Amino acid sequence: MTTKSHYISHYIGGSRVDSDEAGTELTSPVDGATLGTIHYATTDTVDFAIDKAKTAFSAWSQTPVKDRVQVFYRFKAIVEREILRLAESVHRENGKTVAEATAGIQRGLEVVEYATASPMILSGEILEVSRGVDCTVRRFPLGVVAGITPFNFPAMVPLWMFPLAIAAGNTFILKPSEQTPITPLLMAELLTEAGLPEGVFNVVQGNRETVEAILDHPDIQAAAFVGSTSVARAVYQRGTSHGKRMLTLGGAKNHVVALPDADIASAARNIAASVTGCAGQRCMAASVLITVGNCNTLLDALKEEMAKATPGETMGAIISRRAQERISGYIDRAVRSGARLLLDGRGVSVVGKEKGNYVGPTIIDGVQPGSETACDEIFGPVITVLHVNTMDEALAIENASPYGNAASIYTSNGAAARYFEHHANAGMIGVNIGVPVPRDPFGFGGWNESRFGAGDITGKEGVFFWTKAKKTTVKWADSGPRSWMS
Repeated sequence: MTTKSHYISHYIGGSRVDSDEAGTELTSPVDGATLGTIHYATTDTVDFAIDKAKTAFSAWSQTPVKDRVQVFYRFKAIVEREILRLAESVHRENGKTVAEATAGIQRGLEVVEYATASPMILSGEILEVSRGVDCTVRRFPLGVVAGITPFNFPAMVPLWMFPLAIAAGNTFILKPSEQTPITPLLMAELLTEAGLPEGVFNVVQGNRETVEAILDHPDIQAAAFVGSTSVARAVYQRGTSHGKRMLTLGGAKNHVVALPDADIASAARNIAASVTGCAGQRCMAASVLITVGNCNTLLDALKEEMAKATPGETMGAIISRRAQERISGYIDRAVRSGARLLLDGRGVSVVGKEKGNYVGPTIIDGVQPGSETACDEIFGPVITVLHVNTMDEALAIENASPYGNAASIYTSNGAAARYFEHHANAGMIGVNIGVPVPRDPFGFGGWNESRFGAGDITGKEGVFFWTKAKKTTVKWADSGPRSWMS
């Protein structure tokens, strides 16, 4: 993908739309090269996009579901054909390695595959509830819906939203992160190539004001969001205050508990990959390692494995200079408070990419459970190590976190794993797995302050989020003894 400056537009009504809004220059976190100028949507632009989506809804919602999903069969094939182009786009604007970007797109395509099963998922239910009386349940689309997505997965997270929503018969407004606006435009063009009618999928670029315009608009029936907890809470409250159906996923502080009987080599490789993958910029990354008993051998192996991650080569960039400085600030303050660094990722400069934003793998040891590095979401390739004597002590630390996205245990003991599964206070649990992301048909979603609203963003609950149920009771003729339903 070229780094030549260009206009980063909206995508409305089946084509790119330029406007006269104020622009902000976008640079690549990889090397600081200019990617283009992003123009934030005004309220008028948001209104225009929603009008197009509202107009398209009438015909699209009446299209039989078996015909709607044909678009996604074709879309999947087109994305597979263009996957390198999309991955390179993600790499340039987000900083992930091309391999990581490719893996994220492939994970998103699993949700596209699930969306093609909508004729079965939406097939409805019927039961004879009394002699001669049937009750049926059918699910219907909501109308115009929206997705507000984060910088860290500019392809995958939108792919978790719009295929399920559109296959269910809704029309969609996507507001991607202003830090990663380009890849969603490419996906919009591929959807059009796949035969999606104009106005069914639209992209509006923007910032907080754009989000508020979407949430305040009376024709938006539902919205999903992925981002930090503070913003997820605010988005949820604003949307629900206008009567909208909302599901907003927030941040995390994922705990990994290691028992002395863990497979050292496997655990070290797995935890290291969880910490350093996507440069730690994902809500499922391992963030706190709690060792139970003597796990010095594991720490030595973890340090060796994490040191293999090379910024600018096998590990990607941090999204912005501001984020890089924030991560380094956490490490600085930990050191000043007496922490011991087993690995120090500060001050990284990549040859040939000196204007890029990089932080190396970092292990912080010797802090208390209440310290900021043990409690805050750092969102970088940093893991904090805590030491306890029993699993119950480890669980007490995990349970005290306000978040509840993921928690993992490393052990060879099945009973210990089951005990952890039942007592960890998180929505997604891993046993000898550092990134316990459920695969479809199982849904993605955490607990506590990692999620606001009910249900999951993927799987069957994701389909149900974008639809509403209509229950019909039918009686054609008297048949048998009379009852209250007669």
